[in-house]
Amino acid sequence: MIERQVGRMTGALSGIRVLDTATLFAGPLAATMLADFGAEVIKIEHPDGDPVRSHGAQRDGVGLWWKMLGRGKEAITLYLGSPEGQEVFRRLVADADVVIENFRPGTLERWGLGYDELREINPGLVLARVTGFGQVGPYAKRPGFGTLAEAMSGFAAITGEPDGPPTLPPFGLADGIAALTTAFAVLTALRARERTGEGQVVDLAIIEPILTLLGPQLIAYDQLGELQERTGNRSANNAPRNTYRTRDGRWVAISTSAQSIAERVMRLVGRPELIDEPWFASGRERAQHADELDEAVGSWIAQRDRDEVIKAFEEAQAAVAPIYNAADILADPQFQALGTIATLDDDELGPVKMQNVLFRLSRTPGGIRSTGAPLGAHTEQVLARYGITDLDSLREKGVIR
Repeated sequence: MIERQVGRMTGALSGIRVLDTATLFAGPLAATMLADFGAEVIKIEHPDGDPVRSHGAQRDGVGLWWKMLGRGKEAITLYLGSPEGQEVFRRLVADADVVIENFRPGTLERWGLGYDELREINPGLVLARVTGFGQVGPYAKRPGFGTLAEAMSGFAAITGEPDGPPTLPPFGLADGIAALTTAFAVLTALRARERTGEGQVVDLAIIEPILTLLGPQLIAYDQLGELQERTGNRSANNAPRNTYRTRDGRWVAISTSAQSIAERVMRLVGRPELIDEPWFASGRERAQHADELDEAVGSWIAQRDRDEVIKAFEEAQAAVAPIYNAADILADPQFQALGTIATLDDDELGPVKMQNVLFRLSRTPGGIRSTGAPLGAHTEQVLARYGITDLDSLREKGVIR
């Protein structure tokens, strides 16, 4: 088993200080990724708390999503809409490398905390602004969520059955893609700062990163006038490619993106004559015969239990995977070998399992220092580091909790 560090206090990003003022998913998840690899992240929440604390599943009133999203961060409360909160924030900014925010455009400026003001305090500051539609344009000040990006990017239009409605994912897909992109953008800006000594603004619109992952849709329309249609689990570029039900009522997925894999699959399921068809030599042409190929593969799979199917595909060196749920993932030996799931001790819940850091580094591995902390758990100790001691006054004014 490849070991990854849990509770590690250093890492590749050790020495980078991040103020995470964002809420819900894209911005905070980007900060979580930075924390996983050693960045010092201070999570700044409104005294009422980040909405994700009450979002989704809970155990004994404790939000489980927060435990993952807030991991590795020091949790403080601070009302940035008050003059006192703004002054505290300026003191934190003076010693920060990165600020991540997702307020509507113009909000920080209205509070006197726009980039021009923050840069006067800290010329090296990187300000990552993560919003639905970016900082400019006719939609800039609209409320924006990942769902809207999944709709406007073209993702929903190509997802679902051909005779069904456009389909949205049941999780924060666009937010997750935006989070990965934000973390990359922050590190890119920090690398530029090494050369110039100056920070800059990252303008990340959630509607944009998901576009890149959707592949050649735009260029195909631009050059050929083609609009990708919904194909369910099938692909317009290769076949067979689908999910198939096994004899024991389970499901597997197969892919034949490589020609050699497609040929192995047809030999395995007893239909080698299809390989000699003129249309079989091209993935795009095979996709036009998906009904015939799915029938051949699906009928073979339906006569066998899942484990038998997977063993046969592996022996044939053909690509197959079981359709997993969370229980299957926790029990899978490959995920165990990679250390994909971490077990951490949480003060409120006891031992908890969650996804580990995104990748393994051989010299400076990442690690999860802690699960998401209770609201305001670190307010006093963090503010004390900055010489802010009038906490009773701040509490009376509702600036902190």
